[in-house]
Amino acid sequence: MNEAENMPAFISDIRKQAFRNFELFVCVNQPDEFWNDESKINICKDNEHTINFLKEISDFSITIIDKSSRGNGWTGKKFGVGWARKVCMDQINEKANENDLIVSLDADTRFSENYFSSLIENFNSNPEITALSVPYYHKLVDDELANRAILHYEIYMRYYSINLKRINNPYSFTSLGSAIVLPVKSYRRIGGITPHKSGEDFYFLQKLCKTGKILCQNSEKVYPAARFSDRVFFGTGPAMIKGSKGDWSSYPIYQHKFFDEIKRTFDLFPKLFSEEIATPMTSFLQSQFNTLALWEPLRKNYKNQNQFVKACQNKVDGLRILQFLKAKQKENILSDEENLISFLNNFFDKTELENLQINFNDFSFSKSSINDLDKMRDYLVFYNQ
Repeated sequence: MNEAENMPAFISDIRKQAFRNFELFVCVNQPDEFWNDESKINICKDNEHTINFLKEISDFSITIIDKSSRGNGWTGKKFGVGWARKVCMDQINEKANENDLIVSLDADTRFSENYFSSLIENFNSNPEITALSVPYYHKLVDDELANRAILHYEIYMRYYSINLKRINNPYSFTSLGSAIVLPVKSYRRIGGITPHKSGEDFYFLQKLCKTGKILCQNSEKVYPAARFSDRVFFGTGPAMIKGSKGDWSSYPIYQHKFFDEIKRTFDLFPKLFSEEIATPMTSFLQSQFNTLALWEPLRKNYKNQNQFVKACQNKVDGLRILQFLKAKQKENILSDEENLISFLNNFFDKTELENLQINFNDFSFSKSSINDLDKMRDYLVFYNQ
């Protein structure tokens, strides 16, 4: 939607791929009511331009899904990026073989000529995985406000996933719609993607995680755009908009000890199979599920410990973990900077930190140089692989 400016570079990246046995499905989309809204006509015309551009492509197989021309756009409650991904993936599912790969991308995402090849090699080497959460990296732009916002947001995302990885939690993936790859058989196993208007990538990966392993390593990265956008309710674009106004309350740097409480809870799942004991998350989960009997129904339905533990992990999923952290955040009295530096001092090599040459005493997301924020981001990138 509204991506005509980015399409030439996107198609150029597609054309450069060393691996050629692919087909491209593109959903150009918008609510149909945009055609009757003068403030949205520019988006309609932009989408029209994109479709005309795509129709000129003849050197590889392309399917254009027109959900933007007058009379073809979204109507009612079915609209947004979640529906666009669903329509694309459902059409792929109808045509593809079960071992074919669905590669989810956005028009403003860049990738190297070896990207498709790297995915093939990865799945050939790891045939047991359910999906791949591809490593990502936001390239900086000529706008200090945008750079400061995206670096803050990316540090938040990497801090979050590194902590979940540190405690060996199955939900340690990062959710980016432009960085998801899965075999068609995985898509079929979970009954397809649920078309949430925002966060569809998060819920999609969570569904996949409950059926198998999600790998978070790949030899090639994707490079999503760092830009202010309000077309979804939460995610990169809205985070940058709120953050640029000084509001990072929705994306805090949680105290690392909160993640340790999650670990202690997950570590107690085997013991919960045979006895009722309290966990650090018990009262929170009882409130969320509106019941005191959290585990007894699982004991009745799952007769061996391994099945019971998996059921507990499915119950206390990525959404519940995030909700728990947000609830615990009310107890937090430290700043984002203090929580980040405390985490680094507790879990990382002090010599490595000194070599970064960042002034940690005065480190500030709002005042430190872009160079220092970028060095911090790059340091976390290394440990987020």
